[in-house]
This record gives sequence, structure tokens and C-alpha cells, in this order.
Amino acid sequence: MFNRRDLLIGAGCFAAAGASLGLKPHRRMDLLGATKLDALMPKAFGGWKAEDTGALIAPAREGSLEDKLYNQVVARAFSRADGTQVMLLIAYGNAQTDLLQLHRPEVCYPFFGFTVVESHEQIIPVTPQVTIPGRALTATNFNRTEQILYWTRVGEYLPQNGNEQLFARLKSQLQGWIVDGVLVRISTVTAEAKDGLNANLDFARELVKTLDPRVLRPLLGTQVTRDLAPRA
Repeated sequence: MFNRRDLLIGAGCFAAAGASLGLKPHRRMDLLGATKLDALMPKAFGGWKAEDTGALIAPAREGSLEDKLYNQVVARAFSRADGTQVMLLIAYGNAQTDLLQLHRPEVCYPFFGFTVVESHEQIIPVTPQVTIPGRALTATNFNRTEQILYWTRVGEYLPQNGNEQLFARLKSQLQGWIVDGVLVRISTVTAEAKDGLNANLDFARELVKTLDPRVLRPLLGTQVTRDLAPRA
């Protein structure tokens, strides 16, 4: 989460942009390392079970922007005994720069013909002591409505909107870091916003509680991982 002081510091980054050109980041923050997300992603947890539905998204074309943005992508569909289905997308990029940075769903969904009719910050409770700052959306097109829950990590920050994402990257750069980043998106196809959000929240909570610490750290950062798995 960002407080007022962080935002003021971020605003000051613009004024210092010219001077910062001489302070180019020279250290790389890579919280994923050699870990393969797909290999460590569970097929079943809580009341959720993965479905064999084939690819949910088209593979990135070699040399395309998506191919340059993301080094690893995991896309799976899950279902629950009551018939509820969710789609999970995890997209990891090892360098957040001026030209390459995570695409937030409220920005990219309209490019696929959706209208975002609701967008708000959403805290994702995992345990009584640990929460994840995220965002919830409702996006609709001519034949379907999706309820979307997601969070992003940029370096050691979990920004909830585009401005916070920019400030996180600038602050990291001013500290000498080129940071990595990840988008974790959970979506349910339903027009019922409350039901969809509840399903997405349940899925997110059960997923995070099940994940190997080697996956938790690149998805949530160092501090949240320590809070969830102090011995990791």
C-alpha cells in the first residue's frame, strides 16, 4: 500500500527525472530466479480443481510486445463442486522499464472489446494477519460479463492502480534497481458482481494459502511471503 508521503515522493520523481538520467539503475531485482511457475502451480487446492480446457490465451508471437513483456505465463481454468468456474492468469516480466511494464486489466480489457463498468480497490484477505492490496473490476461486452480480481507486484511494492505502479517503478529506479513484476488475475464469467467477487476472493485466498514459498515470493514480494511463511 502507498500512503500520502509515498505519493508526494512519487510526484517529486518527475521533477527529478532529468537528474536521474545520470543515476541509471545498475542492480537487478529478480524474485523469481530459476523457479518455473507452471511446474509449482497446484492442480487442486481447497475446493478448487484445475480443468483440462486447453490454452486460455493465445501464445505470444515471437518478437511481439507480449513476448517482450512477459517471461513466464500460467493460464488455467478451475472449477468448484457447486459449478463455479474461475480463470487464473499469472504473467511475469523480469524487467519493468519505461518501455516494458505490466498491463493492468482496466487498461487492456477495452482493447479486446470490453467496457469496464466498475473498478475499485479491493483488499484480499488471506489470514487474519495478512491481506493483499488488489483491485476488482466488472467488464462487459456484447455477450458476456466478467468479474475480475487481480493484484500486481512491482519490485517490493503491490500497487493498486496505474499511478502507484509508476511510482513504484520510479522509486525503485532512483534506488538503483531494475525490478521485476507480476500480474495475478482471477476472473469469473457472471453478471452477478457480488457472487463473482466472492468466488474470486475464495479462490485467491485458498491459492495463496497453498502455494510453495518459492512461488509466493515472486507473486507477493518478500515481506508478505515472510508473514505467510516465516520459515521460508
